[in-house]
Amino acid sequence: MTRLQSSPAGMKRLALGLLLAAALLYALATWQAPRHAAWGYVAAFAEAAMVGAIADWFAVVALFRHPLGLPIPHTAIIPENKDRIGENLANFLCQHFLATDQVLARVREFDAAGRVAAWLAVPAHAEQVGERLVAVARWAAGALDDDRVRQFVAGLAASGLRQVDVTRLSGQVLEAMTQDRRHQELLDGVLLQLARLLGEDAVQDTITEAIAREIKALKYVGLDQMAARMATRKVVVIIAKTIIDMADDPEHNLRLRFDELVSGFVHRLKDDPVVHQRGERLKAEVLDNPALGAYVNQLWTQLLGWLQTDMSQPDSSIRRRITQAAQTLGERLARDEAVRNWINGELQAAAPQLIERYREDIRRYIVARVRAWDAKEMTTELERHIGRDLQFIRINGTLVGGLVGLLIHTLTHWVR
Repeated sequence: MTRLQSSPAGMKRLALGLLLAAALLYALATWQAPRHAAWGYVAAFAEAAMVGAIADWFAVVALFRHPLGLPIPHTAIIPENKDRIGENLANFLCQHFLATDQVLARVREFDAAGRVAAWLAVPAHAEQVGERLVAVARWAAGALDDDRVRQFVAGLAASGLRQVDVTRLSGQVLEAMTQDRRHQELLDGVLLQLARLLGEDAVQDTITEAIAREIKALKYVGLDQMAARMATRKVVVIIAKTIIDMADDPEHNLRLRFDELVSGFVHRLKDDPVVHQRGERLKAEVLDNPALGAYVNQLWTQLLGWLQTDMSQPDSSIRRRITQAAQTLGERLARDEAVRNWINGELQAAAPQLIERYREDIRRYIVARVRAWDAKEMTTELERHIGRDLQFIRINGTLVGGLVGLLIHTLTHWVR
């Protein structure tokens, strides 16, 4: 029995066997009925069992094909209504599984950030992330190590750079960097380094020697070094005083002149046609230089070679860093409830838009997929998956039908 029930074909043979057994039992009971009244009950059971088996066989077969090949109305239900079934299935899934409220409730319960954090915090899982990403990166590095890719990337980069107005862009970037007199911080840094530099003995000695060489007339009386040292002190003091004055006075004359210099330079970069033409000419010369292409090509080859070599090693530094980064990310997410709440909140905020955007696409895809499915193939697949259970209908119909027939026969004789 177990072996027979292991496949739809076995269940078909079992259901057919019960029908034949009912037919033989009916023939035997009819033949023996004159000899004893009990055979009438057996005959009623067998007769009703045959009716039930044949009726349920008809119902099961009618789902998938025309019984006995006869074009009986409302048979071959699944093949004849395949497209409508697909459309109804798609509508059902979208209404009951992809409804916005239901998906949002599931997203809220899911706690994606917490699950990701807990999963990544496990070292073995972080190692899996490293292995997968390194495998993808190794494949990409091998695929990109091709002359056609190099030429394409180089041409794409050169084309993109030619369209960029480098001069004007530089002016805009510099303008953004110097808003609110941020460049004055740079000037303060330069002045501070200059003051430190002038305070060093070696620098002062160098200045002294330079001044001594310029006052040759005092060399013959031995006063050149003394005069030079005095001059050096004067220079250092004057510069130090100037630095102090500039540090204390935001409106110092030198600061204002520095503002004008920077502003004028930004203006020329953005609006001066001469500077613009000069920048474009310089950019063209750099891009057209064959040495640049050869250098970039060499760097590209070396980079891909290093990546492939490292990622093929058992102790790959890239894999190790990816693993450490994944585990660290998981541990920090697990500790930071605020970030997890932010991630979950963003997912909940984005979910309705994504659902509304792709729900109809999913519905159309299901409809199109079922419509494109061959009716015979679909019927075969359904029978393969649920055919065994459908044969139980025939078996149960045989047994239940027989019992019902026996009950009716018994009640009839009792009433008589």
